Amino acid sequence: MANVDTPRGLKPVGNIAGAPWNGKPTLYYVPASDSTAFYLGALVKPGGTASAEGVPSVSGNVATGNPVLGVVVGIDPVMGAGASGRDSTTYRAASTERYVYVCDDPNALYEVQEDGEGGALAATNIYMAADLTGFTSGSTTTGLSSIEIDSSTATASGDGTEDVLIVGFARRPDNELGSQWGKFIVRLNNHFFIDGSAGA
Repeated sequence: MANVDTPRGLKPVGNIAGAPWNGKPTLYYVPASDSTAFYLGALVKPGGTASAEGVPSVSGNVATGNPVLGVVVGIDPVMGAGASGRDSTTYRAASTERYVYVCDDPNALYEVQEDGEGGALAATNIYMAADLTGFTSGSTTTGLSSIEIDSSTATASGDGTEDVLIVGFARRPDNELGSQWGKFIVRLNNHFFIDGSAGA
């Protein structure tokens, strides 16, 4: 059975020690000066500043090779006077001040789809490093990121700057190994809390 093309960014599913993800993210600040839209499942990196209350900032302007803080798992709603009591979107629109929740555990594991470009990933790609694609794109309807594994970049001889380490396959009936758009389990390979590259 062929896999369905449903990119949803990175979804926390557990950690490297075998425990399930407990759903406890960290609050971060996004200033209006950040011109990148934020989607659920997208990566963020340190923003180099903080809110007036001292909440550290993050930037969504992420590219391959950047040490990252983690993955956006929630976006604080903007409360308003409308009938619903909120004037929010399911994503953070570019150049708007918002607060976001980030899974910033360097040991977290995530499920993410591969793009199948240059051939679908297979069992032999487990424990290889790879880059991601679609960093700043997503759906303004669902609020989900379009990040995927760039399957053509999977390598067994990485230099540590690749975005993810492929550590497993999401085993379930609707996910066929070796078929395009497979869903894999990955760990962030270039995490700021481990790398500590100031000013990245």
